[in-house]
Amino acid sequence: MSRVDPARSHEFADEGASLVLLHPGDVTDAELAGHLVALLFAAAGPLAPAEAARLLEIAPDHLHAVCDLLEREPPPGLALQRFADRLQLTTAACSTPVIERYLGSPPPVRLSRAALEALAVIAYRGPATRGEIDAIRGVNSDSAVATLLGRNLVAEVGRKETPGRPALLAITPDCLQYLGLRSFEELPPLPAVEPPGQVSSPPTT
Repeated sequence: MSRVDPARSHEFADEGASLVLLHPGDVTDAELAGHLVALLFAAAGPLAPAEAARLLEIAPDHLHAVCDLLEREPPPGLALQRFADRLQLTTAACSTPVIERYLGSPPPVRLSRAALEALAVIAYRGPATRGEIDAIRGVNSDSAVATLLGRNLVAEVGRKETPGRPALLAITPDCLQYLGLRSFEELPPLPAVEPPGQVSSPPTT
């Protein structure tokens, strides 16, 4: 349970004003989660976590706890999507068929095998440079990366402090939306890879 600082209570300075904003008193995390949903619903776009914390009058660390609660107990039909610099509401994956019936099912965004491989490298190893993507895939990835950049599935997020200062690429919030994920934590784990030269034991009968 969080306590709103009494010093932050507000009231109209005009003595003739009849409307007074009363101090809300103790506010539970569940109530704060409801306020966050209302903010994200009313916002024209995603909110920065710092801005959401300011509007809720709570510390940034407390906002993380409220977001955790909202992820565990989302509003019906909705989900909280969290990214490093933004929070936004998105429709729940289970509601996709209903939304598609309303909007009309859009044509699927198809990616080539090369683009999917490059996207996987960036998602799991990112931020990654084009050279690192090429090294892992074993082939040139310029065309695949250009496709991902053009569809805003990846973006440049900085430069690596090595000779030539190559661009660092990372997946975007649009990519999370494309994959149907709410955060990086929902990426499935990579399969275990056996060391080279190790032969798996045959299955027992």
